[in-house]
Amino acid sequence: MNKRHFLLALAAAIALPALAAEPRPFPPKAKRGLLTPAYAAPDVYIDGKLRQLSPAARIFNDDNLTVVPNALEGKNIVVNYTEDLNGDIDRVWILTAEEARLRAPVIR
Repeated sequence: MNKRHFLLALAAAIALPALAAEPRPFPPKAKRGLLTPAYAAPDVYIDGKLRQLSPAARIFNDDNLTVVPNALEGKNIVVNYTEDLNGDIDRVWILTAEEARLRAPVIR
């Protein structure tokens, strides 16, 4: 390994943890809740209430990658979510343990 490759590897090793620690930006109108997948999409339970995902809903896992609704597993998954004009859930962010410990967004 030459000096240039070593310096690039060292810079990447230093920069990657700093990039991963940056919090995800959630919209100001995002709400916090506990999500449980229902029997079939587009139904989901948010805080025990049956809700529907919008036709264009996007779900982001804790690595900020999109997942399909049928891939959701578990009960009471801590999420931030937004609603569209019809009241359907249009965006969902599955929170990491660290994000879940932070204060919930304040709805204005």
